[in-house]
Amino acid sequence: MINPDISTNHHEPRFSLRNIPYKWIALSNTTLGVFMASLDGSILLIALPAIFKGIGVNPLAPNESDYLLWTLMGYLVVTATLLVAFGRISDMYGRVRLYNLGFAIFAVGSILLYLVQGTGNAAALQIILYRLVQAVGAAFLFSNSTAILTDAFPANQRGTAMGINQIAALAGQFIGLIVGGVLATIHWRAVFLVSVPFSIGGTIWAYLGLHEVATIRKHQHLDLPGNILFALGLTVLLVGMTYGLQPYGSSNMGWANPWVDACLVGGALLLVAFVFVEQHMPEPMFRLDLFKIRMFSAGNIAGFLASLARGGLNFMLIIWLQGIWLPLHGYSFENTPFWAGIYMLPLTGGFLLMGPLSGYLSDRYGARFFSTGGMLVTVAGFIGLMLLPPIFNYTTFAILILIIGMGMGMFAAPNTTAIMNAVPPEHRGVSSGMRATFQNAANTLSITLIFTMVILGLASSLPSTLYSGLTQAGIPAAAAKIVANLPPTGALFAAFLGYNPLGTLLPPQVLQALPAQTRSLVLGTEFFPRLIAGPFESGLHVAFAISAVLSVFAALASLMRGKRYIPELEEQAQASAMEQQEEFHLPH
Repeated sequence: MINPDISTNHHEPRFSLRNIPYKWIALSNTTLGVFMASLDGSILLIALPAIFKGIGVNPLAPNESDYLLWTLMGYLVVTATLLVAFGRISDMYGRVRLYNLGFAIFAVGSILLYLVQGTGNAAALQIILYRLVQAVGAAFLFSNSTAILTDAFPANQRGTAMGINQIAALAGQFIGLIVGGVLATIHWRAVFLVSVPFSIGGTIWAYLGLHEVATIRKHQHLDLPGNILFALGLTVLLVGMTYGLQPYGSSNMGWANPWVDACLVGGALLLVAFVFVEQHMPEPMFRLDLFKIRMFSAGNIAGFLASLARGGLNFMLIIWLQGIWLPLHGYSFENTPFWAGIYMLPLTGGFLLMGPLSGYLSDRYGARFFSTGGMLVTVAGFIGLMLLPPIFNYTTFAILILIIGMGMGMFAAPNTTAIMNAVPPEHRGVSSGMRATFQNAANTLSITLIFTMVILGLASSLPSTLYSGLTQAGIPAAAAKIVANLPPTGALFAAFLGYNPLGTLLPPQVLQALPAQTRSLVLGTEFFPRLIAGPFESGLHVAFAISAVLSVFAALASLMRGKRYIPELEEQAQASAMEQQEEFHLPH
């Protein structure tokens, strides 16, 4: 029998003020919410050079790298940590109520970022803290958007809705690169200003237009031990991974740092304890019993692996374009952030093309074909990138990232729809949070994995390449040796930011003593990119090979999801069959 406390949402309630079907109000607002939350997750990647220049901070200086790291990773870490808890709380107190609160918090964070005061490290610290405020709001938006859509749309239309919503979330990551590049050329504050009107307008719109459709069960209890263990465990683990990217002592990375190791081991132990506690809680935060549903478990495994494969893609492409390809094609280091966003447009185009289409078709034919096929298409794109030389033909590059965008677009909406369709209506909030947690945690882990692979590749050959290149250009051997022995993390971050680090790494007295022609060569747009192109290539190939393998496993997990299963439709079918049976046996 159908649970009378749970809405099955077949009535499609209407928004009385404008007589617009409520499902479209829900879709448009949640799509704006996840788009802005995703856009703000990536908008700084391109705009960081302008922002640090505007506040007077050199992110490559020895004591300033923490500001760069946390500006990049803080938003991702906080968002990933809070998603499941917020999803569970939303099941208890109302998904729309918590979503609206999230939009308001996101708006406050956006306003504070635009109003950052002062310069130097104080301003950098404000940016990090206000980004964390934004991340709290984004976690509410991410954890509730798909649950609100699942409540608002009938089962046979959810794929279309998820297609639009999920592609907006994914496209926001790439459109943020373009918007950040454009606005950074105007003023660094404009990068933060763009979120202010949309977040304020979206908050007002959410409070006016959205209302609770699902029936919230009363007398639910918050799982405090589970929330605390999960938040602490995941935070400590992700912080350890983040600091693993920093050099430690004579090591190129921080994996030998005792503090990093303590974070990794401690975070893992806390998460193990969390799993044990959740098995003994009457109302757990993390519904482990949902993994008994084949479509839910297979979809989340596939989603985790797909996010792990693509999470570092933005960083790799930005480093490749800003640090090597664009300078070698005549673009100044100051202009490379903007053009990197432009040249990555085919990736966004692939998402926008295939996401809504595959979502619509999955409503009719199920998720398995489209999600599995999408990951196999993505595999082909990663293999193509792996075979490209560092100085590539742009047409080939554009076709390959278009293929990856199309493959990921084919996968995202059907997979999300299948996950949300498979769970009972009363657990949609926590299910949405769990799905988003797997995706966001995998994105953060992917960035760490990709950076590690590239840094290891650079460490093996970059020092000798730099030393020979600098000495051949006329740099004194002593100065060349100092630069060559610096950790490759600096060269990687320089390429990521579109900087030519030789202007700051070489002592001023050395630069002034060089002939004008040699100084112009060393500080020009081609010298440093050509030096790092060869060492960068090996790490690049390894990173794309790993992404291709992960995409293969994601396709296999997607293939194992089984036939489409929607509990509410199964209950309706059973109820209908019982009614027909009762009518058949009634006496005439």
